[in-house]
Amino acid sequence: MTLPPAWQLRDTRLPLDHPVVMGILNVTPDSFSDGGRYLAPSAAVEHAVRMVSEGAEVLDVGGESTRPFTEPIDAAEERARIIPVIRALRRELPDTPICVDTVKVDVAAAALDAGVHAINDVSAFRIEPALAGLCAESGCGVVLMHSRGSVADMATFDHANYGGDPVGEVLAELREQVDIAERAGVRRSCIVVDPGVGFAKRGEHSLAVLGGLPRMTAWGYPVLVGVSRKRVIGEITGVTRAEERVEGTVGANVAALALGARLFRVHDVRAARQSLDAAWAVLRAGEGRQVA
Repeated sequence: MTLPPAWQLRDTRLPLDHPVVMGILNVTPDSFSDGGRYLAPSAAVEHAVRMVSEGAEVLDVGGESTRPFTEPIDAAEERARIIPVIRALRRELPDTPICVDTVKVDVAAAALDAGVHAINDVSAFRIEPALAGLCAESGCGVVLMHSRGSVADMATFDHANYGGDPVGEVLAELREQVDIAERAGVRRSCIVVDPGVGFAKRGEHSLAVLGGLPRMTAWGYPVLVGVSRKRVIGEITGVTRAEERVEGTVGANVAALALGARLFRVHDVRAARQSLDAAWAVLRAGEGRQVA
């Protein structure tokens, strides 16, 4: 399958002729791995500049944690966390695309007004369907991720109930949301899909969707994976501290690259950039292999 050569964002295009690293910038007090570190705009910008210097080509700013059993926050609080950071990033890094991780229409509208290029909705427009129309009107890029449940419980096992083909169930549910986005007017070239590793999935389900990535890339949309420091990596490697799961994350990302993923949402940019570049070079040099 030949994948699109670029992801169409608001006012720019992000080439996908190589693995693209998306740096995670959580401006939350309670994210599972780095909560509280970058709440101040100055700290967030300093971290963003470092990630870009290490090879991040897009930044993903999040103001609400989806860690298990988190307490949801209202739109006003989420806006207060992210809008000052977005404005500071637009001044400091004017050439770096910014994506905002939110499920709320009001937050997305404020972020778009502040100059962001894409919206990453971990509910794929399930929670607030009107977000699809806003994204279509703005012409921004979108990341549509598979999940089940609310922000408070989507990262738990409460909805991790699958039959004999969990990949098929995930694909069917996500495909429905992709179709909703397109019917709302979101252009196909603006859409990236994400299988939602760790969201409403036990370890075996997350591994299944990663192993089944070719079924998702067959749709023809760019695929993003977010395995960085996640519980499934700890289950595989036996590493309990999230920040020490760098090597396991690298291994999963390289495997996902070989299976067709092109965008990688990560905490540890330097490790991701170097490992993916090396793996990409090997894949392209492989005799008789075609890398989309």
